[in-house]
Amino acid sequence: MKVLSNLTLTVLFFLFFACKSATKKEKISTTKPSTKTANVMVLDTSFVIEKISAKPKKVWLYLPPDYEASTKNYPVINMHDGQNLFDDATSFIGEWGVDELLNKLYKKTKKGFIVVAPENGGELRTEEYTPWTHEKHGGGKGDAYIQFIKNDLKPFIDKNYRTKSGPQHTALIGSSLGGLISYYGGLKYPETFGKLGVLSPSFWFSKEVIPFTETYAKNNTLKMYFLLGEKEGMTKEFNATINLLISSGFPKENVTSKIVPNGEHNETFWKSEFLEVIKFLYDI
Repeated sequence: MKVLSNLTLTVLFFLFFACKSATKKEKISTTKPSTKTANVMVLDTSFVIEKISAKPKKVWLYLPPDYEASTKNYPVINMHDGQNLFDDATSFIGEWGVDELLNKLYKKTKKGFIVVAPENGGELRTEEYTPWTHEKHGGGKGDAYIQFIKNDLKPFIDKNYRTKSGPQHTALIGSSLGGLISYYGGLKYPETFGKLGVLSPSFWFSKEVIPFTETYAKNNTLKMYFLLGEKEGMTKEFNATINLLISSGFPKENVTSKIVPNGEHNETFWKSEFLEVIKFLYDI
C-alpha cells in the first residue's frame, strides 16, 4: 500500500491519537450537561484487562426502549470508545448519539438492540485497539482487548441481560483505530462476531494487515460494512484492503463499502452514517 503524504499523516496522527489525552479532559470537565438518554448506563461491575493494564475499565450499556416492558431477547452491538458514543458530557469532541439514533430506529421499526461499549484507556488506546506494533506509535495489544470482549465481557452480558448470543446476532463496530480492531476481531473470531462495522479504519497502521487479510478471508461468512470519508486521506489503503479481502476468498456479496464525498474523520461523520451501517448488517 502506498505511504500517505507527510502532511496527511500529520493530520491523521493528530486525529487518531488526540484522544489519548481526552480522558483527563473528560474527567475535569464540568461545563457540559449530560445528554445520554434514560436507557443508557455505566455498569457497576469493574472490569480489568490484565494483559494491558490493572486500571478498572468502565463499560457503557444501552438497552432498547422496550427492554423493561418485554421478555424478548435482543441482538448485541459491541462498540469501542464508550465515552464518546452516548453523552456529550464525557465525549472528547462530540458524541455519536448512538442512543438517540437507536431509539429513533426502534420507534420506526420496532427493532431493538443492546449496545455494549467499553471506554478507551486514554493513553492506552493505541495499545488496546491495535493488534500489531508501529515503529513510532507502539501498540500491539489489540488481541488481548478482543479476548477481553470475547471471553469476559460478552459472557457477562449474555448472563445478566436478555441477549441473542450467536454470531449472527453479534456485531463489532468501531471507527479509526476502533475500525482496525473491529476488522481484526471479526475476521479472527467469526465464531463470536458475525457482523462488522469498519468505519474509517486505520489500515495504514501496520503492513501486517495484508498477510492477516489473506489468511483469514478464506471460508469466512461475516457480513461487513466499510465506510470512509473522502477527506480522510485513506482511500487507497481502504480500497486496497477491501479488494484484497475479496480476492483472497471472502464472499463479495457479504461486503458493502461506501466512500462519502466531504466525509471527515470525526464523530459528526460517523454519527450521520451509523444507522445505515446497522440497517445493512441487520437487514432492516
